Amino acid sequence: MDESELPPEERPVDVYLDLLRLRMESDDFRLLLDVVEPVLRALDEQRPADVDLVLESGAPEGLPQEIRDEAALVIATAVTGRLDNQVIEIEVDGADVRVVTDAVTASDPESLDRIAEHLRRRQHDTEQLRGIAEASGLPTDF
Repeated sequence: MDESELPPEERPVDVYLDLLRLRMESDDFRLLLDVVEPVLRALDEQRPADVDLVLESGAPEGLPQEIRDEAALVIATAVTGRLDNQVIEIEVDGADVRVVTDAVTASDPESLDRIAEHLRRRQHDTEQLRGIAEASGLPTDF
């Protein structure tokens, strides 16, 4: 997204991108923009259902974790309008899951437990749906 595409009023995501432009190496920042531009366009066009698919399928293989985290924070800033988002790791069934949340939630153990429980239920539901799809001869790659 170049500056000519930005609206005249400064949005939090624009401020965050400007800060990243100053902080990151040029090549890394360009790579970050390659990942987030389609998502930001989808959000601008009011198609939030496309966001998950674009972020996952649009990310180049081997993208460094730091850039993935920054991409998640840019998108979270665009969605929430907040600049205090953080990427945290939560252990769910022995695996670390990266989650973006606000600073208050990130510092509250009870909130983190609720997020972990939600992720466990979601993973369980997905496994059940995959089993049903497989038994029915339907695609299981959802």
